[in-house]
Amino acid sequence: MRQRPIPGTTGIVRTMSLLGDPVLHSPCEEVTAFGPALDRLVEDMFATMYAAEGVGLAANQIGVGQRVFVYDCPDDEDVRHVGHIVNPRLVAADGDAFRGPEGCLSLPGLEAGTVRFDRAVVEGVTSDGTPVRIEGTGFFARCLQHECDHLDGTVYADRVTGLRARRLRRAIRRTPWGARAAAPARD
Repeated sequence: MRQRPIPGTTGIVRTMSLLGDPVLHSPCEEVTAFGPALDRLVEDMFATMYAAEGVGLAANQIGVGQRVFVYDCPDDEDVRHVGHIVNPRLVAADGDAFRGPEGCLSLPGLEAGTVRFDRAVVEGVTSDGTPVRIEGTGFFARCLQHECDHLDGTVYADRVTGLRARRLRRAIRRTPWGARAAAPARD
């Protein structure tokens, strides 16, 4: 039986920032104030992620330029990983590199083959300041790398190259929000 509350049940669903919003393209600030406001942010992030049917969400995706992300993501063995991390640092990304389909709640309805490592380790703290180290493999490793990228001001579209990048830029232009998006320039 579960002894702790389900994350996000007391949160408010916030508006999603979409590609082209400046907050997605700027590095986020370290969190220095721990307390009820940070706890509320984490709850709202879970609520927003679940409402959008995502597996991870960075704070800047809801317009908050702080280094926080939440996740509820399976790995390749179907083990579910649920949590949050404040001031995360990607301390390892290694193993085999795979190109796999990657999407983003800030680029709704789109995905592109993106290269990520098969293993990732992230260190940071929880919302109460407790140190945490998260290790992921497979799809969960992809999620950890994706969310850390967000907090550094990078979206997965910035990592897509060649023909895939051209196809993604074309798909972005066809979306209702694509006209205001700054499409990735790399080929």
